[in-house]
Amino acid sequence: MKAIEKEKLWEEYQKNPTPKLREQLIIEYAQLVRLVAGRLSMYLGHNVEYDDLVSYGIFGLIDAIDKFNLEKNVKFETYASLRIRGAILDQIRKMDWIPRTVRQRQRKIDEAIKNIELRTGKTANDADLAKELSISEDELCSWQSQLKVTNVVSLDEFDESGPEPVMDAAHNSHYAQPEEIVTQEELKTMLVKSLDNLTEKERRVIELYYYEDLTLKEISNILEVSESRVSQLHTKGLIKMRKVMGPYMNILTNA
Repeated sequence: MKAIEKEKLWEEYQKNPTPKLREQLIIEYAQLVRLVAGRLSMYLGHNVEYDDLVSYGIFGLIDAIDKFNLEKNVKFETYASLRIRGAILDQIRKMDWIPRTVRQRQRKIDEAIKNIELRTGKTANDADLAKELSISEDELCSWQSQLKVTNVVSLDEFDESGPEPVMDAAHNSHYAQPEEIVTQEELKTMLVKSLDNLTEKERRVIELYYYEDLTLKEISNILEVSESRVSQLHTKGLIKMRKVMGPYMNILTNA
């Protein structure tokens, strides 16, 4: 649908919000749900079905359509992405499916990384981490795969939707614009530094996924590794980057 047609559809819906017009909007923006669900699925790998994430996200899209104000200075796609993301994460948190053993492993890994870096002054690699934990690298890889669910549940730092976001992005203090918090040069320096902490393959996955918009399957073909391995590299890369970028990681993960 062309931009002019979309605008006309929105005008009609806001004057007369009938179920038929709402259905048209849902169909029109369904691809946005799939995009947000796809981004989040990178954290989860095969722990959660992609189709389930899309189902959760549809509720967020409907909520966004019902509450969107065409007169406010913000694109619907921007507003809806926050609602969709929030709906998916809320449903995952409600399910509370993370076993105690997985939470314990997360704490052990965090402690091991801290000990290694304090002792050596260097970023802990997988070999160092496996040795510190007295497990094999294959077992460590298995642990990290399980922890993808934990990573999603702890995405509060990136999920700024809140109970009722203000629509005017240009004047919304809750959604502080990145340039209001830190200069572009500082952001660039932080991003370069965070990427420098990655292995060659981790960095390649991040670049291909976020900057060239390739799918897991496309990246796996380029790197000649399995899709699950791509997902593991992606998770490891984001964990390392988060240490440097902190709350500014949303510039990347919400892009």
